[in-house]
Amino acid sequence: MGLSNGEVGAISHEDLGAQAHVWNHMFQFINSMSLKCAVQLGIPDVIHNHGQPISLSELIAGLNVHPSKAHFISRLMRILVHSDFFAQHHHVHHDRDDAEEEVAVVLYSLTPASGLFLKDGPLNTTPFLLMVLDPVITDPFHSMSNWLHMNCGDDLVPCTPFEVANGMPFWELSAKKPRFGDLFNEAMEADSKLIAGVVVGECGGVFEDLKSLVDVGGGTGTMAKAIANAFPNINCTVFDQPHVVADLEGMAHNLGFVGGDMFEEIPPANAILLKWILHDWNDEESVQILKKCREAIFLDKNEGRKKKIIIIDIVVGYGDNKTKMDKKSIETQLMFDMLMMSTITGKERSESEWEKIFLAAGFSHYNITHMLGLRSLIEVYP
Repeated sequence: MGLSNGEVGAISHEDLGAQAHVWNHMFQFINSMSLKCAVQLGIPDVIHNHGQPISLSELIAGLNVHPSKAHFISRLMRILVHSDFFAQHHHVHHDRDDAEEEVAVVLYSLTPASGLFLKDGPLNTTPFLLMVLDPVITDPFHSMSNWLHMNCGDDLVPCTPFEVANGMPFWELSAKKPRFGDLFNEAMEADSKLIAGVVVGECGGVFEDLKSLVDVGGGTGTMAKAIANAFPNINCTVFDQPHVVADLEGMAHNLGFVGGDMFEEIPPANAILLKWILHDWNDEESVQILKKCREAIFLDKNEGRKKKIIIIDIVVGYGDNKTKMDKKSIETQLMFDMLMMSTITGKERSESEWEKIFLAAGFSHYNITHMLGLRSLIEVYP
């Protein structure tokens, strides 16, 4: 049945704009999956290894795609250029057979964003991309509405959408499923490589006057290694679950690995580092962890040293230079919060929410340095 003229007239440009807004959000996953496809194909490396902007035909020649699918690469590149993962240039040259005829060729080059996916690059963030877009992480979002109808006060009810979709909590699956556990550890290592240089280079004053530091949940020790190398007078210890650190050994005299449970006891030190740890846990659990950190710095025998907790995490609404973030960056922080809600019991916190758990754990004051992109560095003092 067709619409009457009156019904057609009732649809405004505002309605059409609203539809476009809805469609954009509906299809956002296609941007992510297109990027994943490009990274899995190795497009950033093919362009990088070419040494200069590359034509579409040269790009296709460097990819292991079936000849019948080669013509699809231009469409994949089109959306990725639009999303600023690659840059597009138009080059005009003369035809070899006809010197007067000009031929326009489209060339592609890397951007800073796609440069983060180079296989041998020092800041390769590919493991993080593959972890976040793995079905183990994405499937739980399909269970979120059903989960919100459940009573999680019942011990038989899963506490997260992740558990609904995967049949077990995040940390249990990470320990029992080596494929995903390794992917998670590689993702955290990749992130630490990216941020370690900034932390040590631009926030070095945070580590001055320290004699010892424990990196709680430090995984394979990427962050602790950077601190140990930059500050050889600090004895650094990576503290994580026994299965994570079982086969790891320190490569320097001032770096070691210890297995344990942060909810039970944390090794004593001047300072405790919590990089991207507390956002994994709810407020009650975070207060428990902070209390164990407080015990650890007071058990430390180095008198006269400044005792503190060093936290690297998101402060919602703030980023570099203590300025309010733009809408897109805040959206990214809020998407992280939804990821925490879906996969584990954690959350991303505003400054007032951080202050609440610091005070509840017995700390008196804190200082926030906003210079780590979407994240900030927080020093918390007893």
